[in-house]
Amino acid sequence: MRINAQETIDALLKKYTDQSVPYIHAETLDTIKDSITLLDAREQEEYNVSHLKNAIYVGYTHFTMETVIAKKIAKDSPIVVYCSLGVRSEDIAEELQKAGYTNVSNLYGGIFKWKNESFPVIDSTGTPTENVHAYDKTWGKWLKKGKKVY
Repeated sequence: MRINAQETIDALLKKYTDQSVPYIHAETLDTIKDSITLLDAREQEEYNVSHLKNAIYVGYTHFTMETVIAKKIAKDSPIVVYCSLGVRSEDIAEELQKAGYTNVSNLYGGIFKWKNESFPVIDSTGTPTENVHAYDKTWGKWLKKGKKVY
């Protein structure tokens, strides 16, 4: 997958997503993050490096609805799904919608945009960190702040 260096996050998301799930932006999420369910749709190793506080790991490659059902999240409860940039999280958010969840959003620009806007992330021990798993060098170029981990 080749990505143009001049591309914006908006153009990237238009190219790789259907925009079938409403976006929520980092600054809005920051104001409501304690009253929503956050789902991390990245792989376990990405989540372990860092994630948003209180985020529940659901994964992508091995995602199952049983993981969400086991958390007993109400179908009308506000849920925000995120990944690195918002591509994988859209897929997981669509699965939630198909399963009857009615208040699902996708974090615009994912954890990369979250960190780029100087919002905090924590590691697997709950300690604030500057580390963010940058997925790979192609996608990692979108992470402008923090320390890239591959």
